[in-house]
Amino acid sequence: MQISVILAHPYRGSFNSAIADTAVIALRETGHTVIFHDLYAERFDPILPYGEIPRDSPLPPVIADHCAEIAAADGIVFVHPNWWGMPPAILKGWVDRVIRAGVAYRFAETDTGEGIPSGLLKAKAVIVFNTSNTPAMREQDVFGDPLERIWKDCIVSFCGIPACHRRMFGVIATSTEEQRKAWLEEVREITNKVFP
Repeated sequence: MQISVILAHPYRGSFNSAIADTAVIALRETGHTVIFHDLYAERFDPILPYGEIPRDSPLPPVIADHCAEIAAADGIVFVHPNWWGMPPAILKGWVDRVIRAGVAYRFAETDTGEGIPSGLLKAKAVIVFNTSNTPAMREQDVFGDPLERIWKDCIVSFCGIPACHRRMFGVIATSTEEQRKAWLEEVREITNKVFP
């Protein structure tokens, strides 16, 4: 299988980077082809220009390449921190520019603006690994876990992908080396279970 791994964290020595590296290694060890993008290292431009919005717009080569990769992916892994209940802006911009009409979804010819999509992505599953400095109970009880809605309902199912697996690790700021090692083993286990 071809799996795309998308990392969105500005510090290459972060725990998010360790998560992405662990997932990539686990996928390669089980024989998958991995396409890895570190959006910050690649200096991905998250700004969606107006000219790219129409479905059949000509795209810059880097965006066209990302679109082709995500359309061909049998699975996708996203890794990012929870910032204000959202992914970092660079990843949101990636979604804006790559998860686009004609690539990830389409609307019926008879659609008059109600926007009920038909998903186009062939991926069978998505894994989202997040990190947070908010305790899980507070995240759920106070904030309602907005990342769950964003990924599962607003992106993954919208594009026709049948399964979304998400794991939030935290509290990162106070975690021990022992906890982080255990979490990375969990990353390996989840990755191998979803993409055997």
